[in-house]
Amino acid sequence: MSFRGGGGANASSGMGVADHSKNTYMELQRKKVYRYVIFKIDENKKEIVVEKTGGPAESYQDFAASLPENDCRYAVYDFDYVTSENCQKSKIFFVAWSPSTSRIRSKMLYATSKGRFTRELVGIHYEIQATDPTEMDLDVIRERAN
Repeated sequence: MSFRGGGGANASSGMGVADHSKNTYMELQRKKVYRYVIFKIDENKKEIVVEKTGGPAESYQDFAASLPENDCRYAVYDFDYVTSENCQKSKIFFVAWSPSTSRIRSKMLYATSKGRFTRELVGIHYEIQATDPTEMDLDVIRERAN
């Protein structure tokens, strides 16, 4: 059985991206309205939708705690930090959360849709693939940003 061929949302093309998802990301990126956005695949709608947003005052711990323990998600986190020259900077991280305990089907769906989704989100600085919380620890983020 081949996955090639014409049209449709087949396994190779991934899910569509809801306009609301793109707009929410742009509000995080340009206006700093959110600290993070968590996206999930809505299998019925065949698109990636916003599941949760975190306000600017929320911490990295709030963000990490918002990811489900046994299911995949995409997430974007706006990381603020101060450089060694004392400059305030911000980097946007895309996290592909795929815990080892999640269903195979879910892992496959998220894996096949990631490329298309990240192409829609212009301005991401770093991408992290995480299968458990230690792989997206704040220290990992800090290290990547500097």
